[in-house]
Amino acid sequence: MMAVAGGGDDGTTGLLGGGRARKDDPRIEAAGAVDEASSAVGLAKALTQDSRVREVCEELQRGLYKLGAELGTNPELAGKFGLMEETDIAHLEEISNELEAEVPMPEGFILPGSTPGSGALDLARATVRRAERRCLALGDAHAGARRYLNRLSLLLFMLGRFEEQRAGVTAKMARS
Repeated sequence: MMAVAGGGDDGTTGLLGGGRARKDDPRIEAAGAVDEASSAVGLAKALTQDSRVREVCEELQRGLYKLGAELGTNPELAGKFGLMEETDIAHLEEISNELEAEVPMPEGFILPGSTPGSGALDLARATVRRAERRCLALGDAHAGARRYLNRLSLLLFMLGRFEEQRAGVTAKMARS
């Protein structure tokens, strides 16, 4: 019978392909931030009322799963379980272009939370930004991951505005 808990009590975690790393290792920190981002996107998926937004969110979660696998793989087996590639980044740009053609983007800062779904999408965007910062600490080894997360954060912002438009709500602008 496999133990479901306790293997990490020593402060380490298992890597894909075998081996262990400290839980405070920068790669594990980045993988954890990506996992948080996927959960935040999942919350947005659950809160949206729009089927297109739900479909895109699920697709984004699959991309984040791939990215988490990249970050959580034993370095000796880099790429064995997938790497973020130019095609992944281009696909995010394609979705962004589609949304931009349908929804005018605000010309200033917004106050998140015009709808439950858009608020969750904005939270997911902020979480993705944290994951991007964690990947920065990894240097050039995961440059594709950083680029993917950068494009993803923009896409989530746009998806939030799309969600608002579909709900018939306009985002409130922040004023200083």
